[in-house]
Amino acid sequence: MGLHKKYLDVILVPCGLVVMFIYHLCLLYKIIKFPHTTTIGYENHNKKAWVERMMQMDSEMKEKTGIALQVISGNLSAATYLASLSIGLSSLIGAWVGSSSNNIFMSDLVYGDTGASTITVKYISLLACFLLAFACFIHSTRYFVHANFLISTPYTDIPVKHVQLAVIRGSNFWSLGLRALYLATTLLLWIFGPIPMFASSVIMVSVLYFLDSNSVPLHQYAPRKAAMRGGHEIPVGRTDHEILSTTLFEVLQSHHLNSM
Repeated sequence: MGLHKKYLDVILVPCGLVVMFIYHLCLLYKIIKFPHTTTIGYENHNKKAWVERMMQMDSEMKEKTGIALQVISGNLSAATYLASLSIGLSSLIGAWVGSSSNNIFMSDLVYGDTGASTITVKYISLLACFLLAFACFIHSTRYFVHANFLISTPYTDIPVKHVQLAVIRGSNFWSLGLRALYLATTLLLWIFGPIPMFASSVIMVSVLYFLDSNSVPLHQYAPRKAAMRGGHEIPVGRTDHEILSTTLFEVLQSHHLNSM
């Protein structure tokens, strides 16, 4: 019976990890080739359009900069909170491994290998997942802060693609951090035995497949119409200096034609 329990960890745990790895590999392929069929691709499409609209502002719409900064600040707060949670759980697990009271899961209630080496592998794997999640959320915070600086720069000629890249990378690292936490959840159940770990892996993949699938068609955003000022169309994104120069040129040209 002890031999069978040891074999369960050797068979079920790698099978559960393989199931999650294959699913995320297929998800990555769909995000690259068919982004409209995934939730991540759908959200990235809308975020690109949002950044483009936020960057296309004339002098009468500068109050929208505050709205953009509030949206990014919300993402920053969430990423910072999850990063703090991940590093806190990592410290807790490290203290737990270093203490002498971690024999609580070596009883007969755990149907699987309860050897000291297996218990150590469980804790180290769980610790690695939380540290990976912490690193991802920190990088997400870094890119959102960079996007915050780019959007709040006054009278800038920064290309929209640069801001879009920062926002999309911040969102991608956010998604990677969440995936690391999902994997940590399955490894946490491995402490109670290989059967709960394998069952949670299958259930996790089923739930993620439902959440990651998208059936809503991508909305093709039309370019925003030019603003009107003094009976003239003002192209989006023009500064007051450019508008004033254009207006003076038109007035001088009209006066020259009338004098002829």
